[in-house]
Amino acid sequence: MSAVGGGDLGGQQIGCGVYTIDPERSTISFQTRAMFGLMGVRGTFGVGGGKITVADPVEESTAEATVSAEAFSSGNAKRDEHVRSGDYLDAKNHPHFSFVGESFEWSGDHGTLRGQLTVKEVKQPVTLDVTTVSGDEQNLTARATTTIDRFDFGVKTAPGMTGRKLNIVLDIVASR
Repeated sequence: MSAVGGGDLGGQQIGCGVYTIDPERSTISFQTRAMFGLMGVRGTFGVGGGKITVADPVEESTAEATVSAEAFSSGNAKRDEHVRSGDYLDAKNHPHFSFVGESFEWSGDHGTLRGQLTVKEVKQPVTLDVTTVSGDEQNLTARATTTIDRFDFGVKTAPGMTGRKLNIVLDIVASR
């Protein structure tokens, strides 16, 4: 796609075309509960890369990304090693998750990106609430949120002791 025209995202004109996600400047953070809901746990996953294609009309825009399971971090080395093990993410055999956006809608000041998330070869639908988008002809930043139920992806170790649902925040930086 050319840079002629642009996608209108709540009054923000973003140049049409393909933007490459910058893994070093993008973050995926999560928050969940542990110990039967008594303890909060926060952490991050690494962004492996990906691309965002901005189209005109904006509803034809797409996104795809990889997430590094190997880069899971919660600030507790022992827990992190256990979560990366075969009991949870099995990062040795499944080092990345993948997301492929299938449809995008923009209404007012936010958007909805629906797609498929694959974790450990289990593919499930996921909806991202896109709360912020900004940029210009060369750069794009976006924030999106979602909630993931790890049981949907077959990660069922230690129910109660380990939070079932993860509240996810994606802060994405991309350029062309």
